[in-house]
Amino acid sequence: MESILLRIRVRRGVNLAVRDTLSSDPYVLVTMGEQACKLKTRVVKNNCNPEWNDELTLSITDLETPITLTVFDRDTLTSDDKMGDAEIDIKPYIECLKMGLENRPDGSVVKRIQPSHENCLSDESSCVWTNGKIVQDMCLRLRNVECGKIVVQIEWINFPGCKGLIGDEAKNGSLDVEASKGLLGVEGKRGLFGVEAAN
Repeated sequence: MESILLRIRVRRGVNLAVRDTLSSDPYVLVTMGEQACKLKTRVVKNNCNPEWNDELTLSITDLETPITLTVFDRDTLTSDDKMGDAEIDIKPYIECLKMGLENRPDGSVVKRIQPSHENCLSDESSCVWTNGKIVQDMCLRLRNVECGKIVVQIEWINFPGCKGLIGDEAKNGSLDVEASKGLLGVEGKRGLFGVEAAN
């Protein structure tokens, strides 16, 4: 199955759990289904309200599979401690991509997504048409932990040769994207798979 590229900006963590004596050294691991590639942010030392502002690029092949973000505390002598996880449901965002929004004024809210028991949103999230593209900002509450949230933004990457989401194929969860010979250079110095590939 062909894929699209999604840019995930992992902006910051809020009130993350303490896993060391007084604080934590958090980083975020991004995975999707059974994909072998795992993406991760840099480690921010001794901070439970870290500012990452890292951009990761994920190849999306299945619209039905949520993106999982797991926060860890980096340890030197022992295994890294888990600090909770959250999921990004990209289906509302994909629906906006199929609308054809070229004539909308900049800054228009295309869709609002409310927090519910079916998602990890802690606040209302909006898909916004800005500078000729759609971005979605969201604050996600972490599960399986006593406290913590992470703030992220997602954006579809339109590269040369990409046909986008087409008709019923997109609705059925498959994508029609024309492969590009220069695809591996899309993200420049950060590379196709973001800041750092996890082992």
